Amino acid sequence: MKDLLRGLPARRVDGRVLARECTSIKNAGIRVLLFDGDPIHRETLTDELSKQGFVVQSFGDGGALLGALRTAVDIDVIVVLLKISGIDLLVKLHRQGVNVPVVLLTRRALPSHECLALDKGAVDVICTSRGSDVLVRRLKNAVKASKRTDQPQGDGSMICGKLLLRPDIGRAYWQDVDLGFTLGEYNVVHLLASNVGRYTPYRAIYDRLHYEGFIAGNGADGYRANVRTAIKRIRNKFRDLDPTFDKIENYTGFGYCWRKDARLNSSPSQDRP
Repeated sequence: MKDLLRGLPARRVDGRVLARECTSIKNAGIRVLLFDGDPIHRETLTDELSKQGFVVQSFGDGGALLGALRTAVDIDVIVVLLKISGIDLLVKLHRQGVNVPVVLLTRRALPSHECLALDKGAVDVICTSRGSDVLVRRLKNAVKASKRTDQPQGDGSMICGKLLLRPDIGRAYWQDVDLGFTLGEYNVVHLLASNVGRYTPYRAIYDRLHYEGFIAGNGADGYRANVRTAIKRIRNKFRDLDPTFDKIENYTGFGYCWRKDARLNSSPSQDRP
């Protein structure tokens, strides 16, 4: 065999090509629905993600994307360009009960736009100027966060008093009525209800709201304000159905917990925005 190989010409391996091939293998199977009204940018982004191993279906019309979701199977992430039409699409996705993580792209990373997108249920907002490598990594993080292994698989319904959680479809019900949570809000409630009576730190809640290591807000502890805002939204959705709702308690400076049915006299002070 050595004699046979000795007569063959040497073949150089391009490290850059090999790296791209390895990256494509690692990203293989991640299915993306892309919405971008700019045909040139849409084609460029579709081509770039495809080269990285993603399976991309692109749309220039929000109605067409919503139609595709009715028949699509196992979509991992939705990518939407952050414009007014993008925010409108985000709202429609939420109303339709779509529990696929949505990532918004923006050409200008204005804090007000980011906050609006996150409030409407986006799991991440990415500035296109950061480049395709950053986009690829953050899309992978978004998909990974939505498929956490510590969440029950299959139906795995969980009942906690009046609360019913359906991990298989990412929906939460209070007294059999859908609460209308975004995917991030559902993840937070699932985290708290899975740890009844135990306080969960702000950082852990923020990681569950988006994904581990996500950074937003002003300063090193800016995420705390974002967590408080998210908890306020969650409480308000519960109180829209039940004005007496008081299951989510706050331990000032530390985090939140889902209250046990039997209240302890020594429980930390509550903060109910």
